[in-house]
Amino acid sequence: MSGTAKGWKRLWKACGYSLAGLHAAWQQEPAFRLEIYLLIPLLPAALFLGKTRVEKAMLIASLLLVVIVELLNSAIEAVADRFGAEWHELIKRAKDCGSAAVLIAVVQVGIVWGLLLL
Repeated sequence: MSGTAKGWKRLWKACGYSLAGLHAAWQQEPAFRLEIYLLIPLLPAALFLGKTRVEKAMLIASLLLVVIVELLNSAIEAVADRFGAEWHELIKRAKDCGSAAVLIAVVQVGIVWGLLLL
């Protein structure tokens, strides 16, 4: 186990992998880029529009959840595509479920923002 990174070195490597994942999503996933473009103006809006720290946190968390779910959906799609382009019911189901998760996260943003701001 002498080749295994430990402590801060392991954390540093993990951050590198995370940044590589963000970069890959940015390069390969148009939906991810769109969500980031929407996140940029909505994050400051959440800070401005939320009346309390809890409201601000809820507004921001709802936005970040969409990005998190999109990253997981992109990971599912990448793994599914790794196994080939031919149609398979299980691959379709996995991709549809990932897409549904993103949709639910987006609907959740609308609910949270609507309840807190209207």
